[in-house]
Amino acid sequence: MPIRQAIDDILSEVQGTLARVSPEGLERLTEEILKAQRLYVAGGGRSGLMARALAMRLMHLGLVTYVVGETTTPAIQSGDLLLACSASGQTHVTVLVSHVAREAGARVFAITAMPDSPMAAQADETIIIPAPSKLTSPEAGPSAQYGGSLFEQALLVLLDAVSAEIGRRLGKPPQELDSRHANLE
Repeated sequence: MPIRQAIDDILSEVQGTLARVSPEGLERLTEEILKAQRLYVAGGGRSGLMARALAMRLMHLGLVTYVVGETTTPAIQSGDLLLACSASGQTHVTVLVSHVAREAGARVFAITAMPDSPMAAQADETIIIPAPSKLTSPEAGPSAQYGGSLFEQALLVLLDAVSAEIGRRLGKPPQELDSRHANLE
């Protein structure tokens, strides 16, 4: 019973957090991804893992996506979009990457829990996930979970919803997505 209760509590927290995310921001993110020549994703730690999941899903949809820091990632340029993810908005590498992307002429979209963070300040657009982070966000309520768990769970669900909407708009049949699934496993 205690684990079942923990599952229910976590799902409730994620749902409550995502209900407070700006639907207009989600629409702008979806549009920005669709109009970008290439999408780059960046994030440290668990936020980076969630961003990588989005890159994989969008690759399956046929979009050109790259993960910042991989050896095969080309230079970012004008017409490209960087999606930078960090709960604190202060992860040094992610903030630096956002700065470099802006200087290269790319657009930067940030997802963070901290609206007044350095990463949000550098972004063209920002989505706030009102979840606790290592810094206290005024928008965030308490969480029964450890560390930044609520932020990354909400981030994964949010990014999955964005990729599902992109897939819907592109009208891609499941067979086409399957043809891009890894076959060297």
